[in-house]
Amino acid sequence: MLRTVSSNSTSLAEPAVLPIAQVSAAQPLLAVPSDDLNDNSADSLFEHVAWLYIFCREKLFRDDTQRMIAALWPNGKPAKGEKIIELGCGPGFYSCGLAERFREISVLGVDRSPSQLSWAREKRNEIGLSNCRFQSDNVLELSHENDTFDVLIASRLFTVLPNRRRAVSEMYRVLRPSGRCFIAEPRWAFWASIPLFTMWLLAGLTHFKNGYREPSRARVLSIREMNRLFATQPWRTIETWRDGRYQYALCEKD
Repeated sequence: MLRTVSSNSTSLAEPAVLPIAQVSAAQPLLAVPSDDLNDNSADSLFEHVAWLYIFCREKLFRDDTQRMIAALWPNGKPAKGEKIIELGCGPGFYSCGLAERFREISVLGVDRSPSQLSWAREKRNEIGLSNCRFQSDNVLELSHENDTFDVLIASRLFTVLPNRRRAVSEMYRVLRPSGRCFIAEPRWAFWASIPLFTMWLLAGLTHFKNGYREPSRARVLSIREMNRLFATQPWRTIETWRDGRYQYALCEKD
């Protein structure tokens, strides 16, 4: 089942009319270029100017924690023992936040930047979390087995990914049957591009080499494109909605 719902704000409400149908089976994927699967973080802005992204994530970006909880666990809390993975966890904002709030679950944050992961581990250790860990991994080729996690979360992930469809395929693969994913993405390229542009600018001023893998401008999805992207996998349900500068997807696996 695929549907788009409006936000609570009537000014943001949009028609719940979808031109696409849910696919009945996963469609074949094109081979991913080897450069996309290269896990070398040396060419990443998130590594060279890590502090700037960390500041943006910790202080400036929207905090969707309450939206995640409301969408994923309508009763307000996860079941004991649930396994959660966050893709593109950066400095561990959501991974640490959920692990601290719900000590009975286990949370894994994955990212490709050693600097981001180092910050996340320091934050985890300062809080004293034993149910949260961080791992270097590529969201286009996750190292985990099929049907491993109960919940998957990702925020601002698709703005810099070279192969979104491959990432959605991996999301579907690592979730268990009835597993759910919550995705938060910015709606407008201008606002989403400010952190990237600033990182590029700082990298230039500090004479780091040019040629980073991240684009200088964020790539954002329309609500129609988001529906079509997630419909490439045979989810049981797909729900998308908008709220201010962000848009969201909540999917459940068969």
